[in-house]
Amino acid sequence: MDFFGLLPTFGNFAYTVVAFVVALSIIVTVHEYGHYIVGRWSGIYAEVFSLGFGPVLISREDRHGTRWQIAALPFGGYVKFLGDASAVSDKASDALAKMDSDTLRHTMHGAPLWARAATVAAGPVFNFVLSFLIFSIIVFVRGEAIDPPTVGSIKNLPATQNALLPDDTILAIAGQATPDYETFYDVIEKGPVADTLSYRVLRDGAEQDITGPYPWPPLIQGVQPGSAAEQADLKVGDVITAIDDSPIIAFNQLKDIVVASDGRELKLDIWRDGETLQVTLAPRRTDMPQRDGSFETRWLIGMTGGLVFTPKTETPGVIGAMGYGVDQTVFIVKSSVSGLYHMVIGAIGTCNLRGPLGIAQTSGSAASQGIESFIWFVAFLSAAVGFLNLMPIPVLDGGHLVFHAYEAIAGRPPNDNVLRVLMTGGLAILLSLMVFGLSNDLFCP
Repeated sequence: MDFFGLLPTFGNFAYTVVAFVVALSIIVTVHEYGHYIVGRWSGIYAEVFSLGFGPVLISREDRHGTRWQIAALPFGGYVKFLGDASAVSDKASDALAKMDSDTLRHTMHGAPLWARAATVAAGPVFNFVLSFLIFSIIVFVRGEAIDPPTVGSIKNLPATQNALLPDDTILAIAGQATPDYETFYDVIEKGPVADTLSYRVLRDGAEQDITGPYPWPPLIQGVQPGSAAEQADLKVGDVITAIDDSPIIAFNQLKDIVVASDGRELKLDIWRDGETLQVTLAPRRTDMPQRDGSFETRWLIGMTGGLVFTPKTETPGVIGAMGYGVDQTVFIVKSSVSGLYHMVIGAIGTCNLRGPLGIAQTSGSAASQGIESFIWFVAFLSAAVGFLNLMPIPVLDGGHLVFHAYEAIAGRPPNDNVLRVLMTGGLAILLSLMVFGLSNDLFCP
């Protein structure tokens, strides 16, 4: 059964809420399980593991004495350890004072420093591990395009001359050798733009020259959730044949027109499964993270292009897949750090910081594009949540780790009164960020 295919029957709002709750529940469960299991391994007892807040809907107690529960408000979760007064791990001072030394060792506040620090750090670490695993599994299942560029299947496009066949190995385009995909795209970027080009292919063990279509047409391969393209109802597989009544045949032509638009509305002619339609949309000024940690600001409509064929792929090795998972997770963290820095110095707009409504909308948009898109979003959000929790703000895990670092250096924990003030300040900062993000959700384009 296609779960996500059934959701639209309940309306867009329900679709978005369900997708958001599912994504958040996965991420919160993994995060809190990290705290729980490392705490248990470290000898710290957990009294409650809760997915959600408020009235308890379902609960059971396991053999370790932990009550596992699902609560009515599914927008978060917590682990309450022995000796905690509440879900935020503040001290139950009266209860702690009555405990003997053996029992005290099994509380969050009486355990050795290493055990407390490991338990706190485990939540964000498990979020990063989730992202790493998802990215690694996706590339392992989907495969990697093989070199030299080889045709897997031919895509459905507007009528054009296309002599390419599945399993053709593309050796050259317009007389330029294409030994790998990096060179292949470079040849397309610098080569001629025409309805048809000459190809040299290896077919059935023999080289031959054929005439094929321009290899990188304005074909939509992906639509960014929440983008102008999505709001204009553009679909994967659509081909943009003209902009403002001027025909285009190359994705780079589309990109150049959008970048130069300065945000003005564009009229797009769309070919979709043999039918022609028109849409109007306005590109949005977007800050795009780069691999080197910088940001590039340009006008975008929120789509990625695809080749005229689906590349033939092969399953990568386990090490290769794991390397891809690490690279993607590190890129998200680096982009988050760089994004905050560039917002603080005013290099990019503060509208890049989104709140719960924006995240919920993106969840629904990702789910509407299919299960792979949704899982990819969960991986992205999990890494972002892991990074957020490591920020040195009291109340967050990063704040607790700062307190533990102080204790390691000073030889004693911070004063309880000072901790209370810092926790109150941290909560105020966190609430302010949430309000700021929510205002961006409501008022930013």
